[in-house]
Amino acid sequence: MRTTRDRLRHAIGFELIGLLIAAPLASWVTGVGLNHMGPLALFFSVVATVWNYVYNIGVDKLLLRYQGHTHKALWQRVLHTLGFEGGLLIVALPVMSWWLDIGLLEALVLDMGFVLFYLVYAFVYNWSYDKVFPIPMGQVQKALG
Repeated sequence: MRTTRDRLRHAIGFELIGLLIAAPLASWVTGVGLNHMGPLALFFSVVATVWNYVYNIGVDKLLLRYQGHTHKALWQRVLHTLGFEGGLLIVALPVMSWWLDIGLLEALVLDMGFVLFYLVYAFVYNWSYDKVFPIPMGQVQKALG
């Protein structure tokens, strides 16, 4: 298992590097200045991080209450992901539409672009992070009991 310090390093690194890539990329793709796109990307980074924390606690509590453990079957993982993205979408669409002065459909298309970017980015970041900061074998053995 990873330590709290390691998890914090992971989360902060994920958000900072993601912002450094996503904000300029979204600015370039949309033609919206970085001075306008950057704050929006930062806002969503904070919202996604807080939502991730709150949502996962809620899901874990539901799983514990109804099945006695937090292990998820594939179908539960799919629902978990859809619920997370759906909740984020509820906040993202109106804010994006208002901030960028675009319609909700345009905001949805832009949000889908962010989702696709972060799917690929999360895979690459997590794989790279595990290579650069592997879990020490002692911690693995300790976690296994």
